[in-house]
Amino acid sequence: MAVRMSDVARAAGVSPMTVSNVINGHPNVRAETRLRVLACIAELGYQVNLAARYLRAGKTGAIGLVVPELDRPYFGQLASRLADGVERSGRHLMLERTGASREGELAAVSLGRLRMYDGVIVSVVGMNVSDLEQLSITAPTVLVGERAGPSSFDHVMMDSVGGAEVATRHLLATGARRIVLLGGRHSHRGVDMQSLRTRGYRKAHETAGAAVDERLVVPVESFDLPSGRETILQLAEAGVPFDAVFALTDVIAMGALRGLADLGLDVPRDVQIVGFDDIAECEYLVPRLTSVDPGNEATAETILGLLERRMVQKGVSI
Repeated sequence: MAVRMSDVARAAGVSPMTVSNVINGHPNVRAETRLRVLACIAELGYQVNLAARYLRAGKTGAIGLVVPELDRPYFGQLASRLADGVERSGRHLMLERTGASREGELAAVSLGRLRMYDGVIVSVVGMNVSDLEQLSITAPTVLVGERAGPSSFDHVMMDSVGGAEVATRHLLATGARRIVLLGGRHSHRGVDMQSLRTRGYRKAHETAGAAVDERLVVPVESFDLPSGRETILQLAEAGVPFDAVFALTDVIAMGALRGLADLGLDVPRDVQIVGFDDIAECEYLVPRLTSVDPGNEATAETILGLLERRMVQKGVSI
């Protein structure tokens, strides 16, 4: 037979309301009473029916985080920062992976899926502005990503152009003149991450009056460790000289470091390298990886602040 709240109250010698206050973390419960109730909950094996509670309150107790991949450090660390804030509000963060596809993102913001959450945070990679304009999303939603979205959405954007320009300008200032753009695009008119960071790279060269050797603008097969390493090795095998690398993400920068070591090149004496994202691992590499910090802590705080505001407007804030 299932243990009820009244059973816990009877065992602890308190009212059911006191048990409810302990479960919900209300501060107006004496410490000794709180400990006695918690001990009885553990002894009797009482389990809160969260589904019923949230159904009555019109809330689910969950925040959805929709990201392209789960095995990329940047998204893992973003999720960790967001989870800290979400859990402080008494909710839980639920992760969904889209595979960076338009179809995956559209499925994640479908009405049926959104009903699972009190609010949702979506990292937009595959969807375009037209897709977003046609969506009838009423759930509290915050978009994350480089490309601008419709004004009807709260959207936290990273300054990819400015960050790439700063990174390239730093390398140029140290005397580098043949800078590999690892993961770049030859066309930079798009609004995806690669195009925007390529734009910043070219802008820094233009400002400095330095020419860009198009052979140094090198796409990668994937933004992972093997691609960073293999691309550097292929560039060296092709006989293309370079004295610095600006990698569009820290992960491919880490792969590039491995490739440069395989070539017997010293960093930074022979080749300088800068990444982008400032993931935690940068500090522990040998040598430490210089990286563009896009404001990771501030980004997480802004996302949560905007989402909380939307949830208050919808009446689902705790």
